[in-house]
Amino acid sequence: MGSEAMLWFLLAHLLVQILKINAKVPAIIVFGDSTVDSGNNNEISTVLKSNFQPYGRDFIDSKPTGRFSNGRIPTDFISEAFRIKPTIPAYLDPTYNISDFSTGVCFASAGTGYDNATSDVLSVIPLWKEMEYYKEYQEKLRGFLGNEKANKVIGEALYLVSIGTNDFLENYYVLPRRSSEYNIEEYQNFLAGIAKDFVTELHRLGARNICLSGLPPMGCLPLERATNIFSGGDCVQEYNDVAKKFNEKLQGMIMKVNKELAGIRLVFSNPYDILLDIIQNPNKFGFEDIAKACCGTGFFEMGYMCSKINPFTCSDANIYVFWDSFHPTEKTNWIIADHVVRTSLATFL
Repeated sequence: MGSEAMLWFLLAHLLVQILKINAKVPAIIVFGDSTVDSGNNNEISTVLKSNFQPYGRDFIDSKPTGRFSNGRIPTDFISEAFRIKPTIPAYLDPTYNISDFSTGVCFASAGTGYDNATSDVLSVIPLWKEMEYYKEYQEKLRGFLGNEKANKVIGEALYLVSIGTNDFLENYYVLPRRSSEYNIEEYQNFLAGIAKDFVTELHRLGARNICLSGLPPMGCLPLERATNIFSGGDCVQEYNDVAKKFNEKLQGMIMKVNKELAGIRLVFSNPYDILLDIIQNPNKFGFEDIAKACCGTGFFEMGYMCSKINPFTCSDANIYVFWDSFHPTEKTNWIIADHVVRTSLATFL
C-alpha cells in the first residue's frame, strides 16, 4: 500500500471515530439494489451473486457476504456512524434472527429497480417484494418487542432507500420494452411516481425518517466507459445527464411529499456530486485509478466473472475508486457514507 493510500486509510478510520454520535436512531432499515444489498441475493435463485472471493476480501474475517464490494458498503458505515452496529444484516440470511434485525435490517436485492421489469431481468427481488418482507418484519418485531416498543422503533428508525441505476443501465438502455413505451423523460417520471408511492406506503406503515438516494454519475462506471469506445473510454455523458435530471425529479417529489404527509422527514441524498468529485480529483482522495476497477481486467467483470481465479485482480483496492465494473471499493463507500452523514443525514443526528 502506497504512503498516500495508507495515510488516507488511517485518516478515514480516525474520522469515523470522530463522526460517531450518541444515537437518536434505534435502527436502520434498508431498501434498494446492489449499492446496499448485504446478502439477500445469496438466498434466491439468480446469477447475480457475490458471496465468494475475492468479494469481501477486506471485510471482517475476509468473509464474502454477498456485498458487492471488497469490504463494507455505505449503509454499514452509516450504521456505525449512528453508533448502532458496524454492519447491517440481510433479512434473508438464515444466520440472523429478529433480535439482530431489531436494530437494523436490509431488504435490498442486487439487480433490482423501481420498475418491476428491471427485477425480472436477472430474477431478483422486486421492490414490492422488499416491502412485503418489511411488513413481515414488522410483525416479527412486534412479537419480539411488544407492540409499544416495536412501534417506537418503527417510528424512530432511519429508513435508507438506494435504487434506480439498474432501471436505466440494465433495463431502459438495454432492452426494447420500456424504451418503446416511454421516452426518457416519461420513464423518469414513471420511476419517480413509483418512488413516491413507495415512500407513501412506508409512511402509512409508520416510517417517519426516510432518506431517498439519487443516482450516481452512472456514465462513469467502468463498464460504461469500457463500452464507450468511440469517445476514447470517457464517461458516457448522456447517462450522467439522465442521472442528474432524474435526481432533480426526485428532489421535486420529496419537497411535495414533505408537505403532504404529516410528520414525515424525507430527505434526499446525492451521491452524484461526491462520486464525480472523486472521479475528477482522485489525488485529493488518495486514488490512482478511476477508469478501471480492481477486480479482473477492471472493465467488464462483475459477479461470477469477478472470481478468485481471475489473475488480473489488483492487490491494493484502496487506490481504486471501483471494485468491479459496476460497484465502488470499500474506501469509496466510506467516503460516500461520510458525505451523506454530514449532509443529508445531519438532520437526524
